[in-house]
Amino acid sequence: MKLPALLLLLLSLTAFAPKPKLTTVKLAPTLSVGVPQGFTPLPDDGIAVKYPSPRKPLAVYTNPSGRIDYSVAVRPTTFESFDYGVLLKIYKASIQRLYTKVDFLKEDIRTVNGRDFIYFEFVSTLSDARRNSQLAPIKKYQAVQYAIEGEQLFVFTFVAPAEEQAQWQPIAQATMGAITLKVKK
Repeated sequence: MKLPALLLLLLSLTAFAPKPKLTTVKLAPTLSVGVPQGFTPLPDDGIAVKYPSPRKPLAVYTNPSGRIDYSVAVRPTTFESFDYGVLLKIYKASIQRLYTKVDFLKEDIRTVNGRDFIYFEFVSTLSDARRNSQLAPIKKYQAVQYAIEGEQLFVFTFVAPAEEQAQWQPIAQATMGAITLKVKK
């Protein structure tokens, strides 16, 4: 088979790939998200262990093995009328400071269900910088989406091991496309 014919065949097969199955969950009167089927809510004690922070996420959903998470966090912000183009640069720099290395796959401002979001998709590497450390670096595939509503910053994060990126990337992208955040009247 010639290369163009093979490429055409592969493209046609991916066009008919099944869409990830999501369940719509209403987290607040103005917020609903698509959660991958099979994911379950992480209880408060599980959130406290996995996400130790003074401000716990609004919700965390995890797959049966507990290796893949989808979280929604809400935090106060002073950027309420800020330009998303400038915020994209600020949040990108913030992500880069969190990890030893970040390989960005996508970064843009996009519209989902009539709402603008700042979107990043990347593979992060976190290495132990202590001398004589024998720990292997931790690599994660992540999709992160930000939106501001009033004085609140909404952060949607999908995290999976980097070696499972091919399996989880379509699902992460689907979850980021299934967010409905309505403007408060």
